[in-house]
Amino acid sequence: MPNRRTLLKGMAASAGFTLLPFGTNVSAVAHEPSPEMVFDDPAAPVLGNPDGDVTVVEYFDVQCGYCKRDYPMMRDVVARDGGVKLVMKDWPIFGPVSVFAAQAMQAAAELGEYETALDALMRSQGRLSHEQIEGILTGAGLDMGSLTTAVVRNEKKISDLLDRNYHQAEAFQFVGTPSFVIGKTIYPGVLNKSLLEEAIAKARRET
Repeated sequence: MPNRRTLLKGMAASAGFTLLPFGTNVSAVAHEPSPEMVFDDPAAPVLGNPDGDVTVVEYFDVQCGYCKRDYPMMRDVVARDGGVKLVMKDWPIFGPVSVFAAQAMQAAAELGEYETALDALMRSQGRLSHEQIEGILTGAGLDMGSLTTAVVRNEKKISDLLDRNYHQAEAFQFVGTPSFVIGKTIYPGVLNKSLLEEAIAKARRET
């Protein structure tokens, strides 16, 4: 069972509070994420119910085997619940190929095709190459030329978003993907179906 660390102190504070990381040297963290940037970053893609009463934030990498393995389960839980806002935080920790994939997905978001790109890459098998990513996205009906143009036009926006995701994960002291923030609790590790449903129920009780 993943170690759970609760954000009760911060979440009980006023609207201007910051979500503090847990563990030692808290004051040394340079980028303490605000709740607005964690749950409501306007640049972060949202799936599920945008007006849901519970927000699930997942920090993931498309080359993470656990992320890909559990992706269909997570989407099914969110869909069946109907009241969950799912915020996907691209956190490309597996090197340049992951960064390339994250940029491509954010470019797809600019074209209104984030879910198409995400589904295609998350349902792929194994570690990926640049060429494989291009092939997967093209096979999903996306045009690489249009994605490249979208990256160039939105370079700063995409870069800033990935930087924010990185600093949030760093502040929460996440050590790998997947990691989650659900309601008032952070979950630094894999959640199976029952644990995910339990986390959503817990967040709903605390709303």
